[in-house]
Amino acid sequence: MMNYKELAEFSKEFKHLSKKYYSLDKDFALFKKLLESELLGTRKHFNVLTIAGEIKIVKARLFCQTLRGSSLRVIYSYNGAEIEFIEFIELYFKGNKEAEDKERIKEYLKNIN
Repeated sequence: MMNYKELAEFSKEFKHLSKKYYSLDKDFALFKKLLESELLGTRKHFNVLTIAGEIKIVKARLFCQTLRGSSLRVIYSYNGAEIEFIEFIELYFKGNKEAEDKERIKEYLKNIN
């Protein structure tokens, strides 16, 4: 079983979006199961944004039943050498925001080193 962590900002975004999209809890649980079997999921819906040493930052599409599509994006990281846990960095709705928060990712990488 994989261990998960999340940044405080991610938790806040998740809470906010789960009020709007009632299926998000279930959808996210399915997403975690997918990550346990394949960290980079299906190539089409997963994209490695940054590799910093052994740390990989990945952006993935999250299918949401409420939205009937994959309009949500999840940014997460893991250590490619020893995968102890996956850390969720950001969650956003593609309709409200064009791209991931690059400053948050830079800050995250600065703080883990």
